[in-house]
Amino acid sequence: MRSIWKGAVSFGLVTIPIKLYSATEEHDVPLHQVHEKDGARVRYKRVCEAEGVEVPYGEIAKGYDLPGGETVIITDEELKSLPIASSRTIEVMRFVPDEQIPGIYFSKSYYLQADGPGLKPYVLLRDALAGAGSSALVKVALRQRESLAVLRPYQDVLLLQTMLWPDEIRDTASIAPPEDVELRPQELQMAQSYIDALVGDFEPQEFKDEYAEALRMLVEAKAEGHEVARAAEPAAKTGEVIDLMAALEASVAEARAARAGGTGGGSAGAAKKATPAKSAPAKGSPAKSAPAKTTARKAPGKSATAKTTAKSTPAKKTAAASSSANSTASKSTATKKTAAAKAPARKAAARRSA
Repeated sequence: MRSIWKGAVSFGLVTIPIKLYSATEEHDVPLHQVHEKDGARVRYKRVCEAEGVEVPYGEIAKGYDLPGGETVIITDEELKSLPIASSRTIEVMRFVPDEQIPGIYFSKSYYLQADGPGLKPYVLLRDALAGAGSSALVKVALRQRESLAVLRPYQDVLLLQTMLWPDEIRDTASIAPPEDVELRPQELQMAQSYIDALVGDFEPQEFKDEYAEALRMLVEAKAEGHEVARAAEPAAKTGEVIDLMAALEASVAEARAARAGGTGGGSAGAAKKATPAKSAPAKGSPAKSAPAKTTARKAPGKSATAKTTAKSTPAKKTAAASSSANSTASKSTATKKTAAAKAPARKAAARRSA
């Protein structure tokens, strides 16, 4: 890495000489403008509007337009001579808790390296900030712009993060939803369930820039003379919420299925993947599948026996019931005949007694 700035951190009565390095870099696919007809580069030239000629970079100054149409010209020497204390010194103004600084204020990140005799105080400030859980609020002037910034430990170095000024943060009042929007407790609970289903540690290595990857593949394919196939566009989401609870429940189910299966698919996809896994035999065990087939063929025999038994059982019950009914009927007939025979004898006995 190449340092872009040299200065010092003013830490009370302690001065820490440092070098500044850019902490981030972009890996975009480098594309430039060309003439589509012949592929020739399209370049911009700095042309003076009054003379119509190209102006060398050394003759270019900066200007501020006044309301009346006049221009105030300011040279680089005049900008460098401005009395700014933070031009070469990062001054610590106060220490603030990390959680009090909203992320929207952060602009760009830089690494600080101890320079020369600043090694021991550098380590002292780094370890003291880590132990306190605080950040040092500082002011620094970089590239002709003074900014608020925070100084905090990051891994084994000190990290400088420049910040926007409060008047550079736009107000949200004009786009915020109205306060009278009502949410049911069930909806909040379901939304919380969806959040819980996707809770995990911050592992940025798990994600990738799919657009940049597709763009590189496009460039490589065209460079090799291959035909580039257009990818199918995903179905556009209208954003219309018909049933909020139903949408939340489906989202929770899909998130849980994706986490359980380790994929991005929903529960239907997990079920489809599980079915072949159970039915497909192992490649190295063909002998085990034969007994399974034999057993499957013998099963109908047992089933037929069961059916035969089932059929005979009702027959036996019917015969038993019929025999019982015949026996009862015979007893009833005999009883009636006995009663009929006794009736004349009773009448004759009655006449004799009379």
